Amino acid sequence: MAGKEGGGTVELPLVVGVDGSDSSLQAVDWAVDEAAHHGLTLRVVYASRWERYEGGHPSLDADRPAEEVMAEHITASCAERARLRNPEVKVSGDVLPDDAVSALLRAGREAFALVTGSRGRSQLAGLLLGSVSLTVAALAVCPVIVVRGSEQNRQGAFWKVVVGVGDATRGSAAVRFAFEEAEARGCALHAVRAWRCPAHEHVDHPLLADDAARVHEERASANLTDALREAVRDHPEVDVHRQTSEGPAHKVLLNSSAEADLMVVGALRRHGHFGLQLGRVAHALLHHAECPVAVVPQRV
Repeated sequence: MAGKEGGGTVELPLVVGVDGSDSSLQAVDWAVDEAAHHGLTLRVVYASRWERYEGGHPSLDADRPAEEVMAEHITASCAERARLRNPEVKVSGDVLPDDAVSALLRAGREAFALVTGSRGRSQLAGLLLGSVSLTVAALAVCPVIVVRGSEQNRQGAFWKVVVGVGDATRGSAAVRFAFEEAEARGCALHAVRAWRCPAHEHVDHPLLADDAARVHEERASANLTDALREAVRDHPEVDVHRQTSEGPAHKVLLNSSAEADLMVVGALRRHGHFGLQLGRVAHALLHHAECPVAVVPQRV
């Protein structure tokens, strides 16, 4: 994904939000590897309205708030961590004087993607997804990757990207993103579509029930093939595996996340609608998936 500037083509950076938590350090490590896969620069950002805390903590510098000093230290240490992990990735660091959600959403306007941890500094390890990550994933104009799951999943041990394919057929931004990810990583892509028989179609006779299920499965398979057609043509080197599974989409994809390096799902962004726009499937994956989750916005 590239941006245009001054008539030329400029590669957009990968942006990772940090706050000094263990979760954000995992996000930094993942983001460095992601930047290397795509040949991108990495921008480390720390967002804080430190003026809110001025006077609340003693400062090491009489002329600077303690929160500002801490912000710069966290940013610098995370940027150094990234450089040490992969010296070939160009890294920059910025402290943004704004709340975390606003700063990340603004940074996302000129980013290949945003990367966040699953929990912030103020949250306990046992809690679910942090509010910043959830809100950013629901509102950003670029893909948002929330880094979660075991070390195996985060480190790419399974050589597999999974994409959930919904009702939208051709032109899916999530499908395109997933193919680009699999191609950049040199790994397999598993495209998954869930299907179900509506309750009113269940019948008592087992043969009739089997016929109804077969019809829905064949329809799901045809829709899956149609959804992948353009991306398969554009990325012929990607090893694609198609899977149709009976059950609720969020449960099917949660099961698939156990042996995936990255789960990719779309999120519809309806024009004129305000508030969080994620959908049940993306929401469930962001809270419970066993691997990093990429939420890719789809304008409708």
